[in-house]
Amino acid sequence: MIKRLFDIIFALTGLIISFPLLLALVIGIKLTSEGPAFYRGIRVGKNGKKFKIFKFRTMVINADKIGGPSTSDDDPRITKIGHFIRNYKLDELAQLLNVLKGDMSIVGPRPEVQQEVDLYNEEERKLLAIRPGITDYASIKFHNEGEILKGAADPHEAYKRLIRPEKIHLGLVYVNNPSISNYFKVIYRTFRILVDSRLTSCPKEE
Repeated sequence: MIKRLFDIIFALTGLIISFPLLLALVIGIKLTSEGPAFYRGIRVGKNGKKFKIFKFRTMVINADKIGGPSTSDDDPRITKIGHFIRNYKLDELAQLLNVLKGDMSIVGPRPEVQQEVDLYNEEERKLLAIRPGITDYASIKFHNEGEILKGAADPHEAYKRLIRPEKIHLGLVYVNNPSISNYFKVIYRTFRILVDSRLTSCPKEE
């Protein structure tokens, strides 16, 4: 109950503060590519309940029908503005709307598509015991997922081999101890990794 209160506070605050940026993203997407500003894919949430996720669209229309569920940085389906949005994780900001609706939390295992959930074993299905989140330990460790998958002949096969096992393990670590201290720890570490990764990616002056 306390975490839900913090979810609402953070989501409302985030939406209000970032509203000019969100508006700019909507305009930018609409001006540079055909299709809606938002991607509304189906994800599986708490207790297996399906919901439509909000994400700023970074790929061409019907991308899920012309390619796999995993995306590398060099995926040709990504739009020009989509590369910028994904690089700064701005596509995830729209999920603050899902947090307000109660589909998601700020912190929790990332929501998956049904075909991935169907592969869960009994232990892995514990990931569905709590609301999925915008960020978690796995999001922090694999913040550069697209870069890891870059150059792979089959990005989804590479994802299943290089990322999925540890991602599920880290998701279960949080599910087994979803304390308020861990909630804030994940939020803090998420901001740290976003700032640090952006600083290290900036070209240094000679």
